[in-house]
Amino acid sequence: MARRRTDDPTGSTVGDPAGSSADGPSGSAGRGGKDGGARRRLTARDWADAALAAIGEGGLAAVAVEPIAARLGTTKGSFYWHFANRDALVDAALERWEQLHTEAVITAVEAEPDLERRLRALFAHATAAAAADLLEISLLATAADPRVAAVLRRVTDRRIGYIAELFAALGFPEPEARRRGLLVYTAYLGHTQLGHAVPESLPGGADRDGYLDSVIDTLLRRG
Repeated sequence: MARRRTDDPTGSTVGDPAGSSADGPSGSAGRGGKDGGARRRLTARDWADAALAAIGEGGLAAVAVEPIAARLGTTKGSFYWHFANRDALVDAALERWEQLHTEAVITAVEAEPDLERRLRALFAHATAAAAADLLEISLLATAADPRVAAVLRRVTDRRIGYIAELFAALGFPEPEARRRGLLVYTAYLGHTQLGHAVPESLPGGADRDGYLDSVIDTLLRRG
């Protein structure tokens, strides 16, 4: 597991997974300019985010210390300040994915008090996010890895369970709510896979929004 340090004593700095600071890669604050500002030091989270970006681009095999250090504009010394080895970085990246792409999304949609609108917003957000990012596809493609399999199992259970809770709150009996939650999730996965493999087969623009609504309309029907 990662050694959770608050910052990096090597002096390495970062502002995003690409390695630029919050002030830009050549901003005066980043150079310790006249304004007295300084770019923040790398954290374990920065490394985990960069590892996630690498997984999205090249799968689990793309998580390698030296290329990620180059992405962050630092050296391996920074890596070893936060992590014992590559496996610890992979674990941290998978935990970060679970938090960002499941728990944070659920927290965000909870702000919508109307249950049906919440369900629609969740489905629309999830499909749009998966269409824009290869990360989920990359993780599904490496499901044979025990670490990936474990996090996929937790995430799948959490997502289906949450959707089922919404159907139950909308008045469906528990077994039926679970079944409909599973149908929503399989529709999401199918949409995600097709969107990356044969994107022209899916509607776009306003037609896309109508299509996604029709999926939820179908699953909200009773009798």
